[in-house]
Amino acid sequence: MLAQNTLKGVVLDGSSSQPLPGVNVLVQGTTNGSTTNFDGNFTLTNIRKGDKIVFSYIGFKDQTLIYENQNTITITLQEDQQELRDVVVIGYGTTTRKDATGSLTSITSKDFNKGAIVSADQLLTGKAPGVRITNNGGQPDSSPNIRIRGGSSLSANSSPLIVIDGVPVDNTTPAGVSNPLSLINPNDIESFTVLKDASATAIYGSRASNGVIIITTKKGIKGTPEFNYSSNVSFGNVSKKIEVMDGATFSKFIQEYHPNLVNSLGIADPNAPIGTVDDPSTPNIIEGRILADTDWQDAIFRNSISTDHNFSGRANLFGYLPFRASVGYTRNEGVVKTNDYERFSYSIKMNPNMLNNHLKLDVNAKGIVTDKNAIDEGGALGGAINMDPTKPIYDSNSPFGGYYQTTTTNNPNVLSGQYNPLALLEQRQRPERSLRFLGNIEMDYKMHFLPELRAVVNLGLDASESKIRETFSNNAIATYNGANVVFNPGKNYEENQTITNTTLDSYLVYTKELDGLLRKFDIQGGYSYQNFKNDGNKEIYQYNPTTGIRELVINPNNLNNRYYNELNLQSFFGRTNLDFANKYLITLSFRADGSSLFNEENRWGFFPAAAFAWKLKEEDFLKNANFINDLKLRLSAGKTGQQDITGQVGFYPSIPLFSIGSITSQYLPGSNLYSALPFNADLTWEKTTTLNAGLDFNFFKNNLISGAFDIYLNKTTDLLAQVPTAPGQYLRDSFITNVGETEGRGFELDLNIKPISNDISTLEFYSNIAYNHVKITNLGDVERINAGGGLPTGTNVNTQVHALGYQPGAFWLFQQLYDSNGNVIPGAFVDRNDDGQITNDDRYYIKRTPNWTFGFGFNYNYKNWDFGTSFRGQIGGQTYNSRILTSGWIDASVPTNSNSLSNVLDFYAGEANPDFINFNGNEKFSDYMIEDASFLRCENIVLGYRFNKLYKDSSLRVYGAINNAFIVTKYSGQDPENFGGIDNNFYPRPRVYTVGLSLDF
Repeated sequence: MLAQNTLKGVVLDGSSSQPLPGVNVLVQGTTNGSTTNFDGNFTLTNIRKGDKIVFSYIGFKDQTLIYENQNTITITLQEDQQELRDVVVIGYGTTTRKDATGSLTSITSKDFNKGAIVSADQLLTGKAPGVRITNNGGQPDSSPNIRIRGGSSLSANSSPLIVIDGVPVDNTTPAGVSNPLSLINPNDIESFTVLKDASATAIYGSRASNGVIIITTKKGIKGTPEFNYSSNVSFGNVSKKIEVMDGATFSKFIQEYHPNLVNSLGIADPNAPIGTVDDPSTPNIIEGRILADTDWQDAIFRNSISTDHNFSGRANLFGYLPFRASVGYTRNEGVVKTNDYERFSYSIKMNPNMLNNHLKLDVNAKGIVTDKNAIDEGGALGGAINMDPTKPIYDSNSPFGGYYQTTTTNNPNVLSGQYNPLALLEQRQRPERSLRFLGNIEMDYKMHFLPELRAVVNLGLDASESKIRETFSNNAIATYNGANVVFNPGKNYEENQTITNTTLDSYLVYTKELDGLLRKFDIQGGYSYQNFKNDGNKEIYQYNPTTGIRELVINPNNLNNRYYNELNLQSFFGRTNLDFANKYLITLSFRADGSSLFNEENRWGFFPAAAFAWKLKEEDFLKNANFINDLKLRLSAGKTGQQDITGQVGFYPSIPLFSIGSITSQYLPGSNLYSALPFNADLTWEKTTTLNAGLDFNFFKNNLISGAFDIYLNKTTDLLAQVPTAPGQYLRDSFITNVGETEGRGFELDLNIKPISNDISTLEFYSNIAYNHVKITNLGDVERINAGGGLPTGTNVNTQVHALGYQPGAFWLFQQLYDSNGNVIPGAFVDRNDDGQITNDDRYYIKRTPNWTFGFGFNYNYKNWDFGTSFRGQIGGQTYNSRILTSGWIDASVPTNSNSLSNVLDFYAGEANPDFINFNGNEKFSDYMIEDASFLRCENIVLGYRFNKLYKDSSLRVYGAINNAFIVTKYSGQDPENFGGIDNNFYPRPRVYTVGLSLDF
């Protein structure tokens, strides 16, 4: 009985019969163990009959063997799909949902949004609690605005850190690229992990104060090769246009309110027949102008057709190299004419194990080539609202390339008023091409002399090249000395840019399993280096009225008009995880970050974090509660930092620099003057401290009810804020300073219910809701600072401020007065301070950002059928409907003088029924324009059917989908979902119908 023996064996993958390297082989209750080598072989010594030997491997079900004095044995492990789904990627490693101590949300491919998906952010929208994703409109590559728990900054960058396969992505997008997440083909993505609290994010330190989104792409397999081809075609249209006057209504309007302008505007009798430009004999002509009935929105919009094709293959090359490769092609038409987008993508991923499983490699390479024609969205969309509907689109006698234009009386080549929005689209070409590469190689080496110790090195590169060329067709319109004139074809703008970002992470990890109160611990520490380099030049052209072409504008002090910026971040970090009795988990982390944005004495920031998790399910009082599958309490606290203010003041805000003066500012011929640039030598880190408490739960058979609940408190100090400065200080009237504090608090609930789960059908409901409220608690010596919110009525007309005691970016407006019938009293506002006069002291604050966001939906599968839908929305928040200001009131159409028609033409009537007169004075600052932005949007509806075993193991899924199916809202404008809060010249989000297929073989 006391004899000690040796057991040799091999461990195989149950699905492929291939050897499994790296399997843990442990005699239960002891520290005696081994691991399988590259060929799946192991040797275990000093074992006795009756010992229980446990075989464990991530992603596979544990298997226990009772030793009966065998000499050799073969063990087959079966994949544990649930465990595979439970593995989540975190900073510099992985964990499982059960062992996670921080607040995080993992979204896998089965949970993604479906249908017409162009960029990665669309997969995640509405799926994670506390994550608000709002794109800038319906453009094919519309830029997303992502906020996790509301963000924590005022003037600094508030976007989360994006990490793709271990490479942190730069917040600066290449020229010609609006959406940084269009870098990666959505079909290549396996999962998102959203890190929210400081315990989860602090390991990333300097760029993690606004949360982290980790994107992991699909890997190769160890079994039989698998291939997939997917394709779809989508049809889009504008789901809602702005209601405007038609030609007859506008004619009546002018005759009723401005009869003195009938002749000068060329307005005919609205009851007369409508003439055409090709029928000059039509009697319905006044002053040489022809009455038409043009819907200018119809003129610039189109029904779009888009296609997407993807092919991928994955296999185990040569029997030891898990490999996946993919190629993709997307052609997307915007619903605005000439707005076309094309993308070619590729990806390669290899995950070999070498040196008897002591060296693991993770090699990633992915790239895209994008081409688009960027349109003048503001000019075209605004022109379609403001253009006179009684004028035709085309005129064969027009000097403007056959497009109808209104010109001045004195010069038929000079435009008067609004110009033809379709001509703006079709006479201007702006091809923008970007080539981008993202790749890395991660080497994970397990020491031969000490298998518990691993060394990890990750080398990454994010590089891009961009080219922009803008030209105009013959007889298009140019601006010269404030007038719009005809000019010959020519180049207007050119830009070439190269971005090179490099990443180096190197760290050691020591992991040890013990038999005692401390069951397991790991400790890691390392160094991180990131460098961001942006190098480019621009060529700017100006119209020459003498030659009739655009000529290059040359700056003798910068002949190439070059720009160059560089940012360097370096860090040291450490983390330890402790597991006591498989019940109590502790995580401690620390990171020191240095940024080249700050002077040496302020360069380093220090960010600690701690978390505790209690596995309640493992306690004796709950261990036998069969209805509880998992129950875990989490507590965490930590600090993160922020330094990215490059969007506000550039890359060198802390050091004194000088810019060369222009050739016209020379003191002596050939001697240039230099101007001092503003700087603040005292700038330092913005710091966010987070407290978080959470509960993870999973109840009843087949995971009937599962989810998580979190509450949190964030406090940000030393805000990097753009504040007014004293005269003569910083060389400008405002600059970035560390001033003030904010406080954010809220809760999040993620709830999933699976009422049906059997071999025939499954039904799963998912839902999430979040509440977030951020308040400014300190702004130093000022009550408020400017936050933008510019209006389309003049330069620097802003409506939003960061005000003490209120949410960031609040509207600052007057309270409008109304008569007894509810009509606006022109120029009348509430005297809120009762001083007998209306001044800025009577303006008040209105919160802009919604406090409540939510998402919900379901997926139902019955045999080969699948049906699903998802919804998302917000409760609260306000949007400034600037269409009312620019186009929706009668008095806006009064010309500034008898010779000017531009006001009338610009007015035309953005609202079909102007409802008040003489709305003057401080009308732009009236809260009449503010509307509730609450909404419920049906994000997608998908119905599919799978044909199994078409040929051997191949299968084909066909499906139909609707994206942006409908929206429920009280907002009267085009779309309430507006990140900036100002609804003006909004690119409409299309309703998209998709049919597609996915072939697996």
